[in-house]
Amino acid sequence: MTPTEFKIWIKQQNIARTVLFIQQHHTFLPSYEQFRGDNHFSIQRGMKNFHVHNNGWSDIGQQFSIFPDGKIATGRSLESSPACIRGNNANSICIENVGDFDTGKDQMTAEQRDSILTVTAALCDRFSVPVDTDHIVYHHWFDLSTGDRTNGSGSTKSCPGTNFFGGNTVANCNINFIPEVQSKIGEATLTANITNPMLYGYVTADALNIRKGPSSSFGRLGTTTLGSILRVYLKKGNWYKISKSKDEWVYGNYVKEVKRATVNADVLNVRSGPSTSFRIVSTVLENKEVFVYEEDDNWSRIGLDQQWVSSRFINTI
Repeated sequence: MTPTEFKIWIKQQNIARTVLFIQQHHTFLPSYEQFRGDNHFSIQRGMKNFHVHNNGWSDIGQQFSIFPDGKIATGRSLESSPACIRGNNANSICIENVGDFDTGKDQMTAEQRDSILTVTAALCDRFSVPVDTDHIVYHHWFDLSTGDRTNGSGSTKSCPGTNFFGGNTVANCNINFIPEVQSKIGEATLTANITNPMLYGYVTADALNIRKGPSSSFGRLGTTTLGSILRVYLKKGNWYKISKSKDEWVYGNYVKEVKRATVNADVLNVRSGPSTSFRIVSTVLENKEVFVYEEDDNWSRIGLDQQWVSSRFINTI
């Protein structure tokens, strides 16, 4: 797709999964050297084959690839989490920008630059993602071994490149990338699109049908998968409407309510159980958005698996 086609296309998609984060990456290899101007699908298939047969993933890692000529190719289903940043793929969409944008390597074309900004802005608009460095993230900011956000310290990749829109640091992003995305989307447009759901819930079935209305007699639009976080805007009997603007309904018996929250500590330890006697398995930084699946006294479970944090250090949204 062209950027203009993408803006139209993304608004037409029926997507149940809640998206909170947009990830920016560069492919490193393939780079501009491999792009001939007409081999978009060949490059995309090559990345998929590598991800599936070399990495052992179920599909290509990213939802979208953006090429040097500005064209956008679709990849992994939007209903699935990407496989792009260790421990940080839930509720994310991954963009792989084809090229090597480390200093001295590929010089990004004007067409690709505009497309990256347009696609990021369109995704933020479609999913009401705030345009800031808590929600638009670079791979470089996360430790490769633990998945902890370190903002570039420790063992990290340079991805999306040391010269990506002037640099790959949080400061570079705030100065060079965030304002450009914001100018594409417009503050008024984003604010107008934010509608708070009545609740959030996660899917407890392996596959849950999405229907055109609140009954099994309505046609099926698609499915959403186990663990997906859904926004619920309306209840009708045992049925939940999961889109603010479209008739997309799921059977509520297979959706369990969760709470959305943000971290209020500088660095919050994540433990393997609900007390300080359990080992620390990771950390999360201030303003990180999480979902609370279970509460036990003053502890909150923030993952489908055993990831617990002190409830004192999170604020419910």
